[in-house]
Amino acid sequence: MNALGAILHSTDVVIDVDASDRAQLLHRAAEVLATCHGLPARAIEDALVARERLGSTALGHGIALPHARLAGLLEPAAVFLRTRVPIPFDAPDGKPVSQFLVLVVPPQAADHHLRLLACAATLFGNRSFRDALRAAATPEAIAALLADWQIEDA
Repeated sequence: MNALGAILHSTDVVIDVDASDRAQLLHRAAEVLATCHGLPARAIEDALVARERLGSTALGHGIALPHARLAGLLEPAAVFLRTRVPIPFDAPDGKPVSQFLVLVVPPQAADHHLRLLACAATLFGNRSFRDALRAAATPEAIAALLADWQIEDA
């Protein structure tokens, strides 16, 4: 199991999300995090929006990694959302995004935050992984891929 597997489970995966823009996506991600982890939805949304103002978290290849530090949070939390239709997200390759791994971490968890981001970046940088993720049809399959994909030098 990689670093994401410890914090992301099938209940943290939502597919066929209806969102037509960045604001709707971040709002929906905050709702899912609030529901799954008992976190304050408004604070999550505000933190994610503030982070996106600094620059898009889109990685390219239809994937984005919205993330933020959240005051009062004790442990990192994550959700994965796949939209029905790809949405504009200012990706470096100019392509719309349909797959979003959203992370929130405590303000003091700098090392853990960086490990989670590095794990995600490594996974999403692997074409075979991206293809498998796109083909995964259920939340369980997506969570298993995110948790169990082998990362070299991890």
